Amino acid sequence: MEIAARTAGDPAALAPALRKLISGIDPSQPVYDVKTLQQALAESIAPRRFNLFLLGAFAVSALVLAVVGIYGVIAYSVAQRTREIGVRMALGAQRGQVAVMVVREAFPIVIAGSVAGLAAAWGLTRLMATLLYDVKATDAQTFAAVTITLGITAMAACLGPALKAASIDPTVALRHE
Repeated sequence: MEIAARTAGDPAALAPALRKLISGIDPSQPVYDVKTLQQALAESIAPRRFNLFLLGAFAVSALVLAVVGIYGVIAYSVAQRTREIGVRMALGAQRGQVAVMVVREAFPIVIAGSVAGLAAAWGLTRLMATLLYDVKATDAQTFAAVTITLGITAMAACLGPALKAASIDPTVALRHE
């Protein structure tokens, strides 16, 4: 049995009086686990809060892994093409053109990854439906926001290698073998 009592003062100070009142009615009834409504509410949603915290932590970890992976692939591509980029710059390509070229070549990879991720997320929405409250698992605004965020993040990951490619000295690149 549970009893709820409203108080104007400190709820913890009311506990001894409630124990005395209940023992006066029936001394065989124990009074235990006295807590405030806020504590009871926090305990009732703690498992869901923990699940959402884990989900958020995994999402942030996935985003960091994606950024590191994209950065690594594009940086490796720039390192492999150092001589080609040096030739382009020796023939008159501007630094901005080289940086745009590197980002433009990464764009199809980002689009393909976004499409594959959207398809996988759409397929796995049934698993997530139990964690959501007052939001549909296939909420179009959420899918759009996540896709845009990942796209911007992926393009930002390409900026480092693009700036490195733009700063290649043509004479050093052509001498290097």
